[in-house]
Amino acid sequence: MAESRFRIDDFGLYQHSREFRNRVYSLIKQLPPIEKYCLDQQMRRAAVSVTNNIAEGQGRWHYQDNMRFCMIARGSINELIDDFNVCLDEKYGDEQFVSELKSEAYRLIARVNSYVAYLRRSKEQAES
Repeated sequence: MAESRFRIDDFGLYQHSREFRNRVYSLIKQLPPIEKYCLDQQMRRAAVSVTNNIAEGQGRWHYQDNMRFCMIARGSINELIDDFNVCLDEKYGDEQFVSELKSEAYRLIARVNSYVAYLRRSKEQAES
């Protein structure tokens, strides 16, 4: 069986989302013990969802599936933005770091949106 030449680790959007997830984990480590079973777990699931869905979408090789998984990843990024707002409101973590994470989240959303637009254009070209 021929081995695929594409490796998810080489995909720029995945690399960006993986770096973002690592930074989110750094914030999670700053949460107070009272959040161990609430905000901590919620943020972990959302952060992993971003990279999982980008990887799964890329592995599907169908435009529509890939777009759908990217939209799920985008939803998880928005969920994290709300979690960052909770951190800011409750004074969890370093305020500047949390604000930087929010900005990074918006940049990541823009990158996901650009990739989805690329997939749409590619799908339209393939169908014509």
